[in-house]
Amino acid sequence: MQRFENAREAALALRPDDPVYCFRPQVLKADALQFMGMFPGKTAYAVKTNGEPMVLKTLVEAGVNTFDVASPGEFAAVRAVAPDAEMLYMHPVKAQSDIKLALETYGIRVIAVDHEDEITKLTRVVRALDIDPGSMTVFVRIQTKGHAAYELSKKFGAGPANAVELAERLARTGYKVGLCFHVGSQIEDPDTYERALASADWVRNRLSFDLAGLDVGGGFPAEYGNDPNRKQVEMPSLGQIMSRLAGDLEEYGFSDMPLVAEPGRVIVARCFSLIVRVLLRKGRRLYINDGIWASLSDSWTGKITLPARFIPDPAIRSRNGREDNIVPFKVCGATCDSVDILSRPFWLPETVDTGDWIEIGHIGAYSLSLRTRFNGFYPDTFVEIATPFDEGDAPQGFASLETMAG
Repeated sequence: MQRFENAREAALALRPDDPVYCFRPQVLKADALQFMGMFPGKTAYAVKTNGEPMVLKTLVEAGVNTFDVASPGEFAAVRAVAPDAEMLYMHPVKAQSDIKLALETYGIRVIAVDHEDEITKLTRVVRALDIDPGSMTVFVRIQTKGHAAYELSKKFGAGPANAVELAERLARTGYKVGLCFHVGSQIEDPDTYERALASADWVRNRLSFDLAGLDVGGGFPAEYGNDPNRKQVEMPSLGQIMSRLAGDLEEYGFSDMPLVAEPGRVIVARCFSLIVRVLLRKGRRLYINDGIWASLSDSWTGKITLPARFIPDPAIRSRNGREDNIVPFKVCGATCDSVDILSRPFWLPETVDTGDWIEIGHIGAYSLSLRTRFNGFYPDTFVEIATPFDEGDAPQGFASLETMAG
């Protein structure tokens, strides 16, 4: 992998017509270590957020030894870089064959359920493989309500009363039982975890046995930017959220039991940026070499605002307008699909033109995971960058993009 000081240096040296991912391993290590230092329990990185081998390997180097996995592909990805890492199979809905693979081939012994049929599938496999249920920890996922960019309880989780029934059934079968929840991706309300803990406490108080642990899921927000045309959501810092979470865990009596978190976005968002090239400027429209079917595949509703830095092509001698005049541009993606248009504008200098580059920051979460090969376009070029995106020249504007769960 070629190494450069910053994205501008990479763009001018490579003059790429294809998108280029700028990886910052030291930023990834720092953000992982920061989270692990703040959370009072086990940190299980959510592989779905970004499962690139370089990311997983860097996290292992930073000391991450537990991973939240959801599929056979993620089992294999983790095992390839970390043969001794612990994997937690926290996807609540699974094929029975995948459960068998997890238990038999990968030795996974921590799993999540939110329905009676999931317990039936699990127990069928456990008995067929002659596994002691007491060697398994099964987390019952509770449905929660909160305010986040993406709500997950619309799809997963058992209601509190049902969670009690599921937990009791598991305990009777001989499993160790824990509770888990996921408050949604990129929380927007600092009270969200407190409400989820109140639900977990309600369930625990109706159980006839002691819990083996509590998994508080993900949702920890990464810092992005602010669209100049939208009201900024005021959120506490990660340190403030962690301090409050620790207090809530103490208040509800969960602090003395084994704790797990499944961070994704907050760890990996800042370690990647993306260099795209302007293929054509047509008035106030920019046609770029990426789009919603590739790295920007989740840009449908504009719930997260990413910083954008203009990298002018020095070969362009004459420009119209002023570089300090920041204006909105409608952005169209590279494919021939008519829906390949970003949901909200890029705010950039009015001098931007065909052939220029744009660096989009903080795209480490989900952008790589969700890219497709539609129309034959598939960005897969990587360089390593030394300077953190936030320490470079100030972004001239913002790209308003929605980003998925983590």
